[in-house]
Amino acid sequence: MQEYQQKVGELIAQIRGQKGLTQKELADKLGTSQSAINRIEAGKQNVTLEMLARISDVLNKELISLSSDTMSLRVEGGHKLHGAIDVKVSKNASVSLLCAALLNKGTTTFKKVPRIEEVFRLIEVLTSIGVKVTWLEDGVEIKPPKVLKLENMDVKAARRTRSVIMYLGALMHRYKTFKLPYAGGCKLGKRTVAPHLYALEEFGVSVETKNNFYQATVHKKAARDVTLYEMGDTVSENVLMAAALTEGTTILRNISSNYMVQDMCFFLEVCGVKIEGVGTNKLVVHGIKELDKNITYAPSEDPIEAFSFISAAITTNSHITVKRCPIDFLRVELLRLEKMGCKFRISKPYLAENKRTELVDITTFEVDNLKAPGDSIHALTHPGINIDNLPFFSTIVARAKGTTLIHDWFYEDRAIYLTELRKLGVDIKLADPHRAYITGPSKFEAADIMSPAALRPAVIVLIAMLAAPGTSILRNIYSITRGYEDFAERLNSLGAHITVLRDL
Repeated sequence: MQEYQQKVGELIAQIRGQKGLTQKELADKLGTSQSAINRIEAGKQNVTLEMLARISDVLNKELISLSSDTMSLRVEGGHKLHGAIDVKVSKNASVSLLCAALLNKGTTTFKKVPRIEEVFRLIEVLTSIGVKVTWLEDGVEIKPPKVLKLENMDVKAARRTRSVIMYLGALMHRYKTFKLPYAGGCKLGKRTVAPHLYALEEFGVSVETKNNFYQATVHKKAARDVTLYEMGDTVSENVLMAAALTEGTTILRNISSNYMVQDMCFFLEVCGVKIEGVGTNKLVVHGIKELDKNITYAPSEDPIEAFSFISAAITTNSHITVKRCPIDFLRVELLRLEKMGCKFRISKPYLAENKRTELVDITTFEVDNLKAPGDSIHALTHPGINIDNLPFFSTIVARAKGTTLIHDWFYEDRAIYLTELRKLGVDIKLADPHRAYITGPSKFEAADIMSPAALRPAVIVLIAMLAAPGTSILRNIYSITRGYEDFAERLNSLGAHITVLRDL
């Protein structure tokens, strides 16, 4: 801490001198005392982020940059977890709803939106096109201008998130032509956008790919009956936004019933869009002409984050309680764990703040002898094992006696990332880019690893490090901060020993 204070103090003194300001002049501009500035510049006073921001404004110079691109984690593994943790609001629901906010010409407020990099990137895109975004104590407020400035879009931010493709379904109601940068996000191989384009064609949207952009042309029409080419989550959300402001009745078939799609439905219903069949694979959407009112909505909690903590508990053979878990999106996962010998207690259900999603508290118990399942573990569309929860089974089965096949059929490259677990003592054999055999029980070992470029595999490596006695380093954790808020600190609240390492 003293080293950081000294660096910051010296930098402030240097820039103040370059600007020709005395300590007293700087103090007057900040509304503080000269002695306080003297202590700061001498490295003898801790400086809050608020004060640093104020000093930066006065000096017209960015003092420091804290970037998750330069953050690493030092993990002292081999410790049991204990206590309780609350699950935060869904990452995937939040990012899709940030896109859906563009449907509303009024003010939209989302409660408890997680402060994660994926959200930050979408907000950077929104602000760059003229949307006023304000972080509140309990959420985020979004006020669009009368006319968006799409020509000013922050392309760099847009390319760092795949979610930007969901602006297609929102912007088609505002513009006859517009363009979006190619979607980015996790590096998980080629991920076709054809289902999005086929679905939106039904509403009169044609999209060409030119010079790393999607060029959209809109001749809006009513789509009466649409069958999705693929039951994907983001394409389902995109087509819901298309149908929401298309007057008349639209039938959507082969649509996902996953948690983030249900949250999108619940939000649209608050907006005045009537939707029949929520939670099924066929939706009937009664679209409205325009949306211009003040809306407040609370997305539900994240079942993937919930299972992350459950996986961490089982991998470290720990007794913890994970609170506010969306149970309907975890039932199959919990059943598979139960058949392996895992023990847990599930509380009575209660409603999330959206008054629609059922939550429970799940308590894990220590179990010494887990057995590998006799068949493969693979994901399916809801209500099967969630595709994002599949990787979390890898460290769990590494504790179990026997060999387990993890079959990740959905993504081209994600199973390959799991081979990083070899460095941590896991016996894992890659059959092909989609299938990995894991034989346990493993004796976890500490290692120094560059974080995988995909979100869930990066978290899996971190979880394995928690179980590995000794000191491990996980370097460049941007992929984790894309989807988890204060993950290391929250694991530490459960008894983990993780130190966040930042480069200034």
